[in-house]
Amino acid sequence: MALAQLQNFLDNASFAVLFAAMLVYWLNSWFNQIPYLRSMGTVGMAIGNLCMATLLTARWLEAGYFPLSNLYESLFFLAWGITAVHLYMENGLTANFKGKHLLGAFTAPVCTMIVAFATISLPAEMQVSSPLVPALKSNWLMMHVSVILLSYAALLVGSILAVAFLWVSRGQRVVLQGDSLGITGNLRTQANLASTLDNLSYRSIGLGWWLITVGIIAGAVWANEAWGTYWSWDPKETWSLIVWLVYAAYLHARITKGWQGRKPAWIASGGLLAVWTCYLGVNLLGKGLHSYGWFF
Repeated sequence: MALAQLQNFLDNASFAVLFAAMLVYWLNSWFNQIPYLRSMGTVGMAIGNLCMATLLTARWLEAGYFPLSNLYESLFFLAWGITAVHLYMENGLTANFKGKHLLGAFTAPVCTMIVAFATISLPAEMQVSSPLVPALKSNWLMMHVSVILLSYAALLVGSILAVAFLWVSRGQRVVLQGDSLGITGNLRTQANLASTLDNLSYRSIGLGWWLITVGIIAGAVWANEAWGTYWSWDPKETWSLIVWLVYAAYLHARITKGWQGRKPAWIASGGLLAVWTCYLGVNLLGKGLHSYGWFF
């Protein structure tokens, strides 16, 4: 009972802290001269990360298995992953205060909406821990699902940074070469900001692509162990492959074609739709081995 009460407190605390961090980042976007406002957003994201980590640990202790067996738990794990990647990426923007608050202005609302969806929109029966079905009673649960969700987190942050880059460089002709940026008729500070966002987006997507590659391989091995086949073209498997191909195209364009700037950023932005369709659309609306069956 104590663990259940702790979980209820932590999911509400996570939402409150992330919502406050979102407001701070938005305020800082307009009033970036206010002292300590920038660091308050970072502290809020860090506290939210800690609250969600503690929540997942409490569920792990209560249920006796790694808490990734239902949509509620996976949503909190995804939000935790996004805050973790955000804090890592924000650390790379320490010399660029404008970039710091701009990153949080995009990532904090995403985390807030994910936590709000998990705590408010999901039916009560989907928020409680339940015994694992036989197919999930495997060490592959932690390996496959955690890596996939971390890949989603990194890919989403990378795509959000790409959207931020497109917003910063809107209405401009951008030419990127390595770490340098040339923007016709714009200030050097804005050029440096756009270059930083582009480079961080590339790094985050690169990390996410390798993670989803490992996650898909682990899932294939687990599927063969549980169902006797490595690949069954289940809707979730199909969309995971689509996500993999979208970001592979992005990395291919960056590495072999030498594309930088707005062209690959548009590909990364399109990846947002692919990831959300794969994660939520297929799970909630589709029929398959990975469906949560909320609507159908």
